[in-house]
Amino acid sequence: MAKIKKAELAELQTAVTKVNELQLQIGGVEVQKHELLHMMGAMRAQLEKIQKGLQDEYGDVQVDIKTGEIKANEPA
Repeated sequence: MAKIKKAELAELQTAVTKVNELQLQIGGVEVQKHELLHMMGAMRAQLEKIQKGLQDEYGDVQVDIKTGEIKANEPA
């Protein structure tokens, strides 16, 4: 049975190995992305809860995120 040259086989094996490694890395990144998206959803829910609490306490106002200063919303 005929075979390809050793150098060609080595080159082929290296390329296949690199493709497999990259696919594995992409899978890991996708798992991280999935976890981060879940964390983002949880943080948005927490932010909404905090905002609702502030709105209940102070009314419909704007809060300067740096200083905590409250400013009344201007009527539309």
